[in-house]
Amino acid sequence: MKSMTPFLMFEGRAEEAIQFYQSVFKDVEVVFINYFESGETKGKVMQSLITINGNPVILNDANVSEASKFTPRMSFFIECDSMDELITIYDKIKSKGSILMPLEDYGFSRQFAWVTDPFGVSWQINLV
Repeated sequence: MKSMTPFLMFEGRAEEAIQFYQSVFKDVEVVFINYFESGETKGKVMQSLITINGNPVILNDANVSEASKFTPRMSFFIECDSMDELITIYDKIKSKGSILMPLEDYGFSRQFAWVTDPFGVSWQINLV
């Protein structure tokens, strides 16, 4: 296996998601972004690659309507080096998303939270 990269498929909101992630995380790089050039999805993201703190994530907009949605059963697990970093990420995601588990000491971690962003993508945030 050469690599394994998360691939997120949005319902017409991939570019909005990229902009949101740029506002949440300090180190987001758009490696490339290509757009659909015709049809109903014209101007939407055909494929993009971003990195979040060096970790690659592929994002695109579905070219057909999908019945499937993001669920918390699949999530990104983030380990933060400081409480300030954890709180910043937690506050930014929950401000436009929802809280699955509020920021607390759950025994398995000094501080942990589980939130869903406004696109339905789930994020577990942990203090190392």
